[in-house]
Amino acid sequence: MTPIQQSLREQAATRIRTARPDLAARHDLTSYDGLTAAQDDIAAEDDPGTLATVVLRNFDLARWVRDTCVFALGIQPEQAADWRTSFTRTVFLAGNPAQLQDRFTFAHMADDQSAAWTTPGPAAQTSSLRRLLKLFQGQAGLPARPDTLVEIPDGHSPPLRPRTRRGLYVATTGCTISQALVHINHVLAEAVLDGLIAPGDHLVLHQVPRIVGVPARLARVRVTTEMHLPGRLKAAAALTEEAPVA
Repeated sequence: MTPIQQSLREQAATRIRTARPDLAARHDLTSYDGLTAAQDDIAAEDDPGTLATVVLRNFDLARWVRDTCVFALGIQPEQAADWRTSFTRTVFLAGNPAQLQDRFTFAHMADDQSAAWTTPGPAAQTSSLRRLLKLFQGQAGLPARPDTLVEIPDGHSPPLRPRTRRGLYVATTGCTISQALVHINHVLAEAVLDGLIAPGDHLVLHQVPRIVGVPARLARVRVTTEMHLPGRLKAAAALTEEAPVA
């Protein structure tokens, strides 16, 4: 096994141990088969647990990254703990938040009303919204683009710690917009809940064909299977360790 594959297994295992120690106790998370068995157990569970719902009118990746962080920063500790146990599960729906805000309660809405987030909670809490709208279908490929700086709003309050800069990488090869939403959402939400991203921080968004040769250590990685290479894993999205903001 290569060092890269070993590192990806460790990242995937750490995520499972953090969210669901019971799964770690049932499966050998040091092996590929053990990791996939744990993931199969999660997929087979009848109770979806805690989930958040996002309504998208249109999609701009940099703006969505910013507002995803703002949303996650506003989640209360008890809700955050339950959501983390459910692996920050999130459902993406196609709709116009401006036309829905009188009927449904949103925890956060983008300034341009392009997207809105519900508070993480039991699935029944958003069942009527999910019945009303269809899943967001972004089947186009995610293109490689120049790096983009995303600044997380500081709320005009003194920062709790020195501001930092991190790289946010997403692998574009074979990745649709819908898939990118899922991958990046998990990385960002869990990084915020763990205190890795705070108000005032800067993220540099890198849309690259594959996440290899990143010139910094990775603090979080979204690990998925290689569809055409059985037994191998790949990094779908990643967040680097911090550097000071000048």
